[in-house]
Amino acid sequence: MKIQFWSIGKNHEPHIKDAILDFTKRINNYYPVEWTIIPVPKNAGMLSEIDLKKKEADTVLERLEKDDYLVALDERGKQISSPEISKLIQVRANESTRKLVFLIGGAFGLDDAVLTRANYKWSLSQLTFPHQLVRLILAEQIYRACTILRNEKYHHA
Repeated sequence: MKIQFWSIGKNHEPHIKDAILDFTKRINNYYPVEWTIIPVPKNAGMLSEIDLKKKEADTVLERLEKDDYLVALDERGKQISSPEISKLIQVRANESTRKLVFLIGGAFGLDDAVLTRANYKWSLSQLTFPHQLVRLILAEQIYRACTILRNEKYHHA
């Protein structure tokens, strides 16, 4: 199984990039993993929130393959524990999922078309975080989940 992190927005900010890359490298010890930064559509500032979300959705849906398992990060998604996210990953691996995609939406979140396509909707927190921190939190949590699956000492439950 391959894990992919997709994020709509700008490239990683320099002050947080090293930490994101560190956790990404650690995850690679368990599963192949890569980041895809999906650029904000051109003329985004001229678009309404609804139109921008639709354009972003079109881009995401074009990139997804039929069998990709999509986990959409969404504020209305389910909040789960670190052990529960590790179970989600294990189930996907056991069911021979080829590609597990974690998607971070744009500034206004994800369009309903993407949320409808999502296999799972996950909320990291009731708090609002900057996109750059969400990337770091996501990478750290997936690394934590991998260590839980291997019963390694990183996670102290």
